Amino acid sequence: MSPDVTDNRERLRYELRVEKGLAVAYYEPRDGTLVFTHTVVPEALRGQGLASKLIKAALDDARRRGLKVVPQCPFVARYIEGHPEERDLVAPS
Repeated sequence: MSPDVTDNRERLRYELRVEKGLAVAYYEPRDGTLVFTHTVVPEALRGQGLASKLIKAALDDARRRGLKVVPQCPFVARYIEGHPEERDLVAPS
């Protein structure tokens, strides 16, 4: 996982702290999966690739932990669609 991204398991979210704010990806752990529900990047930080960096690190962590993912969050779904190397992480429906 990227050294800038942490898994805040108490709050059920991955966090990417930058000087001007915090981007987060919320998830729900369920039966060997992480269900990604929402990604938030403050408006002032948008357009810098922070959400992609955050989700890449979160997916890397899920892979390392042997978990599958459910991309309910539209951003996570688009990220996986645009990165075919991540599609094997998606839990069968």
